[in-house]
Amino acid sequence: MGDSLRRLNASIRDARHGDPDISRTARLLGEGVKKMSKKLAEEAIEVGFDAIHGDRRGVILESADLLYNLSVLWVACGIEPADVMAEIDRRHQLYGIAEKLPKAGKRTPRKLRAAG
Repeated sequence: MGDSLRRLNASIRDARHGDPDISRTARLLGEGVKKMSKKLAEEAIEVGFDAIHGDRRGVILESADLLYNLSVLWVACGIEPADVMAEIDRRHQLYGIAEKLPKAGKRTPRKLRAAG
């Protein structure tokens, strides 16, 4: 998946200077982070709905849309896929799996307490 995300990221970076009347990506980037974030949230909801309904193909299609919109937001924010992969690797080193970090005030995993 890493190569696909890198190619998608490069395509989005190339398209950002394109004609927004022709390029959906250029148009989305021109509409700003607020619009990009809204599109990202909409796609995430669609993935969830398809999963609830057991629509495997729908989950695949909407996941591709979700990754596209996430990648557009990354480009707008100056984030490379490698930045995100590095964070996943960092979490894997801390927890043994690349899980979501605990919220502030939650119990610290034993592995972190022992290292601290």
